[in-house]
Amino acid sequence: MKILFLGDVMGRAGRRAISENLPRLRKEWKLDFIVVNGENATGGMGLSGSHARTLLEAGADCLTLGDHAFDQKDMLSFIEQEPRIIRPLNFSKTAPGKGARLFTAQNGRKVLVAQALGQVFMKRPFDDPFSALDPVLKTHPLGGLAAAVIVDIHCEATSEKMAMGHYCDGRASLVVGTHTHVPTSDAMILPGGTGYLSDAGMCGDYHSVIGMEKTEPLRRFITGMPKERFTPANEEATLAGVYVETDDRTGRATRIVPIRQGGQLQQSAP
Repeated sequence: MKILFLGDVMGRAGRRAISENLPRLRKEWKLDFIVVNGENATGGMGLSGSHARTLLEAGADCLTLGDHAFDQKDMLSFIEQEPRIIRPLNFSKTAPGKGARLFTAQNGRKVLVAQALGQVFMKRPFDDPFSALDPVLKTHPLGGLAAAVIVDIHCEATSEKMAMGHYCDGRASLVVGTHTHVPTSDAMILPGGTGYLSDAGMCGDYHSVIGMEKTEPLRRFITGMPKERFTPANEEATLAGVYVETDDRTGRATRIVPIRQGGQLQQSAP
């Protein structure tokens, strides 16, 4: 199976890049399944229902969220109506929506997508992501009903992301980090056959401060004082993420390649 995971969509620039490029990439790369993290697609904070539709219509098979899952209040109801959106498993026991779901890929095979929030350096005290994921992985063993298993670990610390990669090794096809908006260069296949990348990066304008127009972040770093709201940078975006090929029989990763298309970063493709 050929799977594409794209990192946090950042504002209008990220949405535009998804809409303009994802249909072409699905065709050119013969993709079976596409996951897009939509965490920051609406004004850099959360995802609205209308912008979720935009990403899904562009070709995303599944949208994941993050700590800003419900910053856009209409997502509280929209996520109940749209099964292709999942929020973190450990967000809240009363949160609407699901933190893991079994999807059907274009080739007819089943794909499990799950997301968890980390705890280290995060502003809110979320529940333990490891114990949240464990029953999901036990219920859907790799190579069983789920031909592929994708875990989005949304957190600050690379150490926590790496720990999750090893924790899921042999039980997931891909463990990929999101949230920090900077693509890492540690794409690898772990000993048990799990593809791993500490952070997919963002789909946004990299001539910025992690996707935000740089004037206000710079002012706050230099003076320690806020003056205006952060606003997403809106020049040409880079699509950043990871491409994984899996063995249809075992679900294990056989190939992993970081993806960067368009914008400021050095280009990379399968």
